Amino acid sequence: MDARQLEYFVAIVDNDGFGRAAQKLHIAQPSLSQAVAGLERELGVRLFHRIGRGAVLSDAGKELIGPAREVLRDLRTARATMDSLKGVQRGRVELVTMPSPGIEPLSTLTRLFARQHPGVIVGADAAFTPEEVVQKVRDGACELGLVGAPGSVLAPGVDVLPLESQNFVVVGADDAGFPEEDPVPRAALAGARLIASPPGSQMRRIVDEMLASGEDLEIVAEVAHRTSILPLVLQGVGLAVLPSAWAPLARRAGARAARIDPPSQLHVSLVSRSAPLTPAAQAFLAVARSYAPVDYLEQTT
Repeated sequence: MDARQLEYFVAIVDNDGFGRAAQKLHIAQPSLSQAVAGLERELGVRLFHRIGRGAVLSDAGKELIGPAREVLRDLRTARATMDSLKGVQRGRVELVTMPSPGIEPLSTLTRLFARQHPGVIVGADAAFTPEEVVQKVRDGACELGLVGAPGSVLAPGVDVLPLESQNFVVVGADDAGFPEEDPVPRAALAGARLIASPPGSQMRRIVDEMLASGEDLEIVAEVAHRTSILPLVLQGVGLAVLPSAWAPLARRAGARAARIDPPSQLHVSLVSRSAPLTPAAQAFLAVARSYAPVDYLEQTT
């Protein structure tokens, strides 16, 4: 068994099949299949069940994926440690982020990090719940994760660095019945047409709280992809409740944004593996520790 075989095995899992994994690895699919078949022969077990053109992890494959990630992570750490003797000049930071923290503070953290370590790539995976972020970090798929949650993140197996609290705001176009008050009382949204995320998110919980209190609101669009919300707002489809990280972007695009009263906040934290981090991840964490929160509603550019 060698590192290349384990890298191929993990790539198939992460890319949901041999075809996409081969494209990601920039190798021919027959070569990938041959390498995995060799690993299976060496281990004496099947790692995948081939179903048509797809592949599903066998029980043995499920048992191998965790140790395989750890081995590859340790190899990257070893290489990066040698690089660190010359300073963190190259490498890659693997992190995972929820949608709103993926706008801010990720943009600012990446800008600050890139200034200090221009040769290091920041790779950002996506997740939609705090539990997904923590799981990816704990399993070793990523070293760092940005979480947005109603309160503090408490999870065994990861370290937590609180970064900032973002007020929720109402965002809308001028011609979409945007309230004149600032901050906007929730009662002032009576009769509003809202663009909402699906049930389960904190944004949706705020909308559901207003509905439960008897506010006359109409959900006109339910959007799973957060990146679709602002374009719908700009088209005048309706108003949206979003974390304040969206406010500068919304205003630059021509929309309005104001705090909601009574306030509600999204608490953003950076979680990291409790196991030793690569030098590149340690450097990113150092940047995060020096991060100074800002009031996004005060930003105009």
